[in-house]
This record gives sequence, structure tokens and C-alpha cells, in this order.
Amino acid sequence: MLDASILEQLREHFTRVNRPVRLVASLDESPVSSQMRELVHELASTSSWIEVVERDDEWTPSFGIAGADEAPRVRFAGLPLGHEFTSLVLAILQVGGHPPVVEEALANAVRSLDEELVVETFFSQSCQNCPEVVQAFNLMSVLNPLVRHVAIDGASFRDEADARQVLAVPSVFVNGEPFLTGRSSLAEIIERLDLDAATAHAAELDGRDPYDVVVIGGGPAGASAAVYTARKGVRTALVAERLGGQVLDTMAIENLVSVPRTEGPALARDLERHVREYEVDIVERERVQRLGREDEFLTLDLRSGARLRARSVVVASGARWRTLNVPGETELLNRGVTFCPHCDGPLFKGLPVVVVGGGNSGVEAALDLAGLCSSVTLLEFDTQLRADDVLQRALARRDNVTVVTGAETLRITGNERMDGLVYRDRASGVEHRLEASGVFVQIGLVPNTDWLGDSLALSPRGEIIIDERGATSLEGVFAAGDCTTTPYKQIVVALGAGAQAALATFDYLIRLDSERVPSGTP
Repeated sequence: MLDASILEQLREHFTRVNRPVRLVASLDESPVSSQMRELVHELASTSSWIEVVERDDEWTPSFGIAGADEAPRVRFAGLPLGHEFTSLVLAILQVGGHPPVVEEALANAVRSLDEELVVETFFSQSCQNCPEVVQAFNLMSVLNPLVRHVAIDGASFRDEADARQVLAVPSVFVNGEPFLTGRSSLAEIIERLDLDAATAHAAELDGRDPYDVVVIGGGPAGASAAVYTARKGVRTALVAERLGGQVLDTMAIENLVSVPRTEGPALARDLERHVREYEVDIVERERVQRLGREDEFLTLDLRSGARLRARSVVVASGARWRTLNVPGETELLNRGVTFCPHCDGPLFKGLPVVVVGGGNSGVEAALDLAGLCSSVTLLEFDTQLRADDVLQRALARRDNVTVVTGAETLRITGNERMDGLVYRDRASGVEHRLEASGVFVQIGLVPNTDWLGDSLALSPRGEIIIDERGATSLEGVFAAGDCTTTPYKQIVVALGAGAQAALATFDYLIRLDSERVPSGTP
């Protein structure tokens, strides 16, 4: 199951375990149980503190992680491999007495929860967004005895996933009721569970002194801008719903110069780590809803109701998936309509699916899904695919992929979950219906600028109009990255644009300060 090098790394990691850990396994005669039995015994072989106990549980195959004489509060149903292997290692360490890395305020908020919570999180091994959610609830289970968490591999428990209409991961249920779908941090989860914590957080933000610069956005452009302004010694804050931005939803990255290959979540962690090396006030889990001016300061009204003030602003709010805007898309979101083949693809194993979009992202999605799904139909509005030739050649070698060009998507059908898609042949005008269990929308990005209203000049496509330094139409406001008129939406371009906007912001602040010095002042 685990190779020798991984076992050796685990032996090193588990030297931090300082109290007994029991892996309480519930197994049957299935192939997954056989693999799980091998896995838990290999884990036990890496530390004298770890032992395996077999005991029946409602989730089979599964195994819980518990201290001595305790019932498991952390459980994995299905194999926690792929992206979830780290979640498994962390859970063993934390149950085994190694203190979790968490802000004390968040830890205290978890300990203060006084309601019994039974949490079930559906994940897939290929989902890069799932581990943050799984690890957050595992940590909560370790810190608070009222919280129990089961992380469920949706591919191993298809019947249960289907019964709960889980067609996107991570999907979380609390006490049997849907709680959240998609990536979420521990702090966001706490605020959902504890309104008092959210109110206190907003009040603290509202009372802060004005910043020299506030960066809006936690992607490559925003991180780069925050690092550069902080290095200049100006008081900096970074506001973001999630650090990493759209990069978190990207898998293979092979065109970031000097880094031959990485993955989005890994790059996002590196960006966050770099920002945190400097004196940057990071305001997570917040969305700016309005940009304005109040006397000498720019103002940023946040979703929580708080208001930040700043002498200058860098907008790096990025972009989001473009939607089809057809009937059924919104109604069936996460019930067959999805955007991430890496995360949600395993939930459609053996089923027919549709990919809309013939660019690189669409063809890459079709290639990924072809290995999982019974059939893949790729629809492209144009008369030909726009993906790179190498991708098109790879697609042509897949016998379960059908490519339809000149196809206009009209509507997505289904009641509780998607059951098909209707498109029109643009040449003949004839409508066709595809029977499908899922559709993966891959038609590009739209800038996150709706919240700006008329505060900044925008292009017809909604992009922020900037000059060669990143300056916008409003004095003191600069912009960078995918939300701007920069023609090339690439990570490496965004990194440079963020640095450029930060340097221009610093020059602006210097001039602003010099203008305020009275004439004749030494």
C-alpha cells in the first residue's frame, strides 16, 4: 500500500506522537476493506504508540482515530489517499498529542461550542479543495469532545452520496442537514456556527486605524502587491475571501518560469507563506462590497458590515468561472452542474457527462473525465476547437469522447439533479438533447468587478481600465491581474502586475506625503 520512502517519512513524523492512538477499523470482505486493513497496519508499524483495533461501525469500510479508552471522534470512511493523505497524517498527530497549528482565538472558539455536532464531509481523493475542510472539522473534533467528524470518500460510498444528492465536493452535512459546499476555512466554519464570533470580528475590523494601502484579493497579483508594499515599510492590509484565489482551483501549472511544475494549492500555500513573512494584516473571509471616499481616505465597505479606511488601494480581485446563463444552470448547480473536473469528476464515474468549452481548459477537462466517465461529449460554440494542437491530438485518441462544434447550449434539464442538456446546431438550427448526469462548464473567466459599480472606469467586458503603471480612474486606486484590461491572464503576468501596482502605489504615497509638508519645512 505505502512504499518504503513514505513509511520512513511517517516514522519521522510520528516521533511527535506522545500518547496512545488506536485505529479503530470497521471492515468487511470488500476490496476497499482489504486495502484499508493493509493501510492501518502499515500506519501502526511506524510507531509504538499506534495500534489497530477492529470493531463494527455504521460506516464500513472505515476507521476511526482515537485516544486510549476513547470513542473515535475522527473517522475516515473510504481510503484517505490522494490529497487526503495529509489529512490522515495530521489527524493521527493531533489525536496523538501533537498540538495543532491554529490561532489561539480560533481554538478557543472551537472549545466554546456547546452543542453536539455530528459532521459528515464528502470528499474525493483528487479534490484539492477538500483537505482544508476535512482538516478543519478533524481539528474541531480533537479540540471539542462534542464534535464528531466522518470524512467520506464519495466514490467509495456512491449510494450514500446519491441518496444525499452529493454531486460536488467537499459537501458537508451537520446533524444530518446540508451545511456547506465548497472550500471553507476553519475561521469561516466557526463564524457560520457562532454568530457572536462573526459580530465581534466585524467590530474589531471597523475600529482599526487607517492603512497606508489596502490590497483587495489574495491571488498571485494581490499577494505580490502586498509583499512589495510591506517591503517598502508602509502599513498594509490584504482583504480576501480566500488566500490563493482562482489558483486554488488550478491543478497542473507548468508555465511559471523557474518552477518547472507545481499545482495550484501548493502555489497558493507558497504565496500565503511569503505574505505572512511580512507585517501584512491579512483580513480573510471578507468580501469588499463598495469602494468610496470619505474626506482624505478611501473607504472599503465589507460584507460583514465593517469599514476599512486607507490612503491608497490596490484592486486585485481576480476573476471567476464564466457561466452559461441558461435555464437550469443555477437551479442545478452542484446537482450535476459543476466547474471543476478534478474535484467533482470522481462523483460521475461510469456516467455520461458533457463538457462545454473547446479551449485548453475544456479539452483538458474532457481528457481527465474520459478516464472516469462512460462517455464525454464536448460542446464548442465556435466551428472549431480553440485548444492547443497537442491537446486536440490527445483528445482524438479517446474513443469515448464525442466532439460537437457549432453547438449553442440552450438549457440544462432535471428536477432534483441534472438528467440532460439541450443544444442547438448553429448551422442547421436543429435542437438536440443529450442524456447526461453532469455538465462541466469550461468557457473562460469573468472579472470580479461587479461590486465596483461606477466607482472605477471599466471596459465593456467589465475589466478595470488601467494605465501602464496600474493606475485607475480614481486617484489613489491601482489595479492588477485578471480583473484588469491586461490582455494576458496568466499567473506569471499577475505576479509582475501586482509588483508594478505596488511600486506605483508607493510612489503615489511619497508624492502625497511631500505635498502635505508645509513650504520651508526642513
